[in-house]
Amino acid sequence: MIGMSTLMSDEVENAWHAISTLNEKALHAAVKNWYAEPGDRLEVLVDGFLIDIVRGDLLIEIQTRNLSAIKRKLGLLAKTHRVRLVVPVAQDKWIVRLTDDGTSRLSRRKSPKHGCIESIFEELVSVPALLSRPDFSLDVLLIKEEEVRRRDGSHRAWRRGGWVTQERRLLEVVERRTFESPGDLAALIPASLVDPFDTAHLAESIGQPRWLAQKMAYCLREMGAITPVGKNGNAVLYGRAGATTGRSVS
Repeated sequence: MIGMSTLMSDEVENAWHAISTLNEKALHAAVKNWYAEPGDRLEVLVDGFLIDIVRGDLLIEIQTRNLSAIKRKLGLLAKTHRVRLVVPVAQDKWIVRLTDDGTSRLSRRKSPKHGCIESIFEELVSVPALLSRPDFSLDVLLIKEEEVRRRDGSHRAWRRGGWVTQERRLLEVVERRTFESPGDLAALIPASLVDPFDTAHLAESIGQPRWLAQKMAYCLREMGAITPVGKNGNAVLYGRAGATTGRSVS
């Protein structure tokens, strides 16, 4: 269990809990409620950081986007605690647009974009080495969600024709995958892909665009799960750590 010296007083903890709940986004709150189990403590201060869920000696942090924002927090906590990061990935998304007054639905359509387990590497590029730590683990939740948008006259909205995201809503958790080591993530490379391979081979094998395969290769290399073994023209060739290659390297 977490030592009492790492926890703040109940009065301070309750105050932080109230502030956090007030500012909590809809998707974050829904994922936390889905993930929590009986006996869990929610919104607990540990070593000066507010933790979403404390389950025994396990600290569970939910992040719905932008892992770089909590990179320092995760790194410091993982030095002295068991930490699990939970990240939802939208397998299916519906875009909801609100009327100008923000109170009524103007339209709802399904996005043509679909996320997958490998989409987690879009975020992991910010913290690629964390899974190399023995007390750090990752849960990826494939979800269905609604993204609610409203009109905004600010400069930040011009790329979307004046629309900005107001909130994201959880509709359903489709699948949960836990990764406890770099090898677990490396297992996402299909067994049919022969070493050495480049990111074009990897993209084809997972059925995803090459830009995502490049992010995947970068993260796995930083974790030590794959290593550069040569080049084919300008393309870097990779091999699984400790594997025997099956292609000639030029």
